[in-house]
Amino acid sequence: MSFKKSQTFKSKKMLKIKNLHAAIEDGTEILKGINLEIRAGEVHAIMGPNGAGKSTLSSVIAGKEDYEITKGDIIFEGKNINEDAPEERAHKGIFLSFQYPVEIPGVSVTNFIRAAINENRKANRLEEMPAKEMLALIRENSEKLNIKKDFLSRSLNEGFSGGEKKRNEIFQMMMLNPKLAILDETDSGLDIDALKIVADGVNQFKNSENAVLLITHYQRLLNYIEPDFVHVLADGKIVKTGDKNLALELEEKGYEWI
Repeated sequence: MSFKKSQTFKSKKMLKIKNLHAAIEDGTEILKGINLEIRAGEVHAIMGPNGAGKSTLSSVIAGKEDYEITKGDIIFEGKNINEDAPEERAHKGIFLSFQYPVEIPGVSVTNFIRAAINENRKANRLEEMPAKEMLALIRENSEKLNIKKDFLSRSLNEGFSGGEKKRNEIFQMMMLNPKLAILDETDSGLDIDALKIVADGVNQFKNSENAVLLITHYQRLLNYIEPDFVHVLADGKIVKTGDKNLALELEEKGYEWI
């Protein structure tokens, strides 16, 4: 395709989804044959109307147990992960930010991050991160996102505004440094200042060794995070793919013309 950046031909294949079908517990099929390929260094955006299956796709990639894969394959770094549990996928480098992050009273942001990082390192047969290194990393990433020290001592997401929850998830992403970051409706409920901070965090995170999958309903996030590919998902299938100009066209015309 003419809009594909030349350097992506040289990058390694990160994720390949082949003819993916998935259903909820009552058997209703939500995904009806998804085909998608993401390489390291790429940013992909998936847009579509409400109910199209966008959040379902992100959940199925991450292994959420509310959905059953009925057909097709999810290949991550050359290996089929259809049967992997969510924590196994996380340890392999798949990160999912939730549209509605959960509250965990009594567990501070810092302690949650420390536990998540060390659990990930343990699963990959690494020693716990030294406290000095951990604190330096927390300080570095919190400064990038304009996160103040008292925020890090608060209980995870308890009493957080919508913007604080999303900023915290971007902070978690930067701390965990996954290979594939899936951001589900990260722009939902954000004012323009919070949106810019979150977008800046994503832009600082992305590099030639990782990949980002943005799930969004609106084009405005793509004003700040430039995608290499924009995919339109409708009725459980990707029906159109283009570059960032496709998002602008969707903003102008809506989804009915697809």
